[in-house]
Amino acid sequence: MNQNSHDAKILLAQPLDLPCGVRLKNRLIKSAMSDSLGDGAGNPTETQMRLYEKWAEGGAALSLIGEVQVTPGYPEKPGNLVLVPDADLPALQELAKRGSKNGAHIWPQLGHAGALAHGPISNPKGPSPLNVEGLQCDGMSLDEIHELPQSYARAAVLAQEVGFGGVLIHAGHGFLFSQFLSPLFNHRTDAYGGTVEGRFRVIGEVIAAVRQAVGSSYPIGIRINSTDKLVGGLTTDDAFEVVRLLNNTSVDLIDISGGTYFPGAASSSDSTSSSGPYFADFSKQAKELTDIPIVVTGGFETRGQIVGALQDGAADAISLGRAMILNPSLANIWLSDVGGDPEFPMFDAPPRGGVTAWYSMRLTAIGEDEEFGFDLSPADALDAYEARDEERCEIWRNRFS
Repeated sequence: MNQNSHDAKILLAQPLDLPCGVRLKNRLIKSAMSDSLGDGAGNPTETQMRLYEKWAEGGAALSLIGEVQVTPGYPEKPGNLVLVPDADLPALQELAKRGSKNGAHIWPQLGHAGALAHGPISNPKGPSPLNVEGLQCDGMSLDEIHELPQSYARAAVLAQEVGFGGVLIHAGHGFLFSQFLSPLFNHRTDAYGGTVEGRFRVIGEVIAAVRQAVGSSYPIGIRINSTDKLVGGLTTDDAFEVVRLLNNTSVDLIDISGGTYFPGAASSSDSTSSSGPYFADFSKQAKELTDIPIVVTGGFETRGQIVGALQDGAADAISLGRAMILNPSLANIWLSDVGGDPEFPMFDAPPRGGVTAWYSMRLTAIGEDEEFGFDLSPADALDAYEARDEERCEIWRNRFS
């Protein structure tokens, strides 16, 4: 038996204790990704349930459900789940139950797309009105901002009631709370704009409301950007200040990511290859600013990279997206003495959005137990993804209009 492999197994298998008292069984997390597997009416599907069941069976300590909306008014896509009282509660309970197998946790990532809400089923609205090429939106009123804490609190209580093990508040990737933090989106001159503290204010209010609603022992995490990768967006220094501000809240986990879905922006997730972990240097410095456990997401492809980041003090746990799409049982493999890394596909001149669509449609194949026969090209995957979205937009409009 290789000693390095055994040492890696021991390190990755260490449990992670959160401030609220909850323990995650190891250091491997399935990242929040937009799986787009809701039924178009905001409810889970059998395919989605099976997908998260596979990650639980595959050894992940925690799976995060990407883009779960707290209101139907501002979705990222029509395949999002929506945590509202008249949702299909039995289906949500089944998703929570199956995603919690094998001692795993499953948490919804609670979000609001704001200015990036899907146009065909929304009237986008962000911190400030914008009218730039590819993006137009209205600005939120003070009353609308003041409604956000209770919207998130209601969704978190519903998540708790149906059996999800915690919640993750989405403040990254250019969606609403990321927009509040970014001076590119947030031009407000009232208490919710200006300084980093002002731009963070609504996030602090949401965390406080959620904590009051769910109690002291229920996990609350948050995903933030280390950078927007946009000129005039969130700077690294501002992001470090956000970490300092979060240290004074009751969150149990800070998930570090970066980038935005602003039209025309370069997307790490649509690249055809990785240059290694994207945000580990930032997360290592951020760990010096807070006692809250930090997770880092983005660009991890090998067990060696993960072990190196943990040994280097860059994070307390690692969140994986594409690697766990390529192999839903990757956590079990990396927690064994054998190890072994996934083989990442290489694509020749894929269309814009095609690589991301390929991984998205592979999620569908996994949930249908057909991943071994999955052979779509990025172009075909993009066509299939967009056709499915178009069908679900009609369902969404009928359900929520």
